[in-house]
Amino acid sequence: MTNNFSENNPQPLTHLDSSGEARMVDVSEKAKTRRRAIAAGWVRMLPETLEAIAAGNAPKGDVLTTAKLAGIMAAKQTAQLIPLCHPLPLGKIDVNLTPDPQLPGYRIEASVVTTAETGVEMEAMTAVSVAALTLYDMAKGLEKSIEIGSIRLVSKSGGKSGDYYESREVI
Repeated sequence: MTNNFSENNPQPLTHLDSSGEARMVDVSEKAKTRRRAIAAGWVRMLPETLEAIAAGNAPKGDVLTTAKLAGIMAAKQTAQLIPLCHPLPLGKIDVNLTPDPQLPGYRIEASVVTTAETGVEMEAMTAVSVAALTLYDMAKGLEKSIEIGSIRLVSKSGGKSGDYYESREVI
């Protein structure tokens, strides 16, 4: 591949060099600014599984605290998991798991803040993903058919590309 342009986007693809090889983007000349990203997703389960988790009756123990901590730890390890991500000094990470009887299951939201040359979207989505996987792992003794879905960026602020806010309805 020698072309780092796509048909739909005439801008150069930032993670490809002039010969089409993958590369880490050079952000060393960019200004450090405050950046925040919020990601979300959900974990769907049977109503009985939701009730057992809420009551603290899962075989492996405290499902929600473990999933929250796993999400926080994952955000801090994103650069080691995603090959071209920059290691960032994360100033704040919040991971929240909220029961939703209508789903039924849990809605997961992660908010990550930094002051750096590049954004924290991947850190927020990694936090949600690993929190969801940990919830599954902690509750699989109750139900194997737990479903994880709709992991996505909800909003971001800061940086050259400006702010972004999710504009679609998600279950």
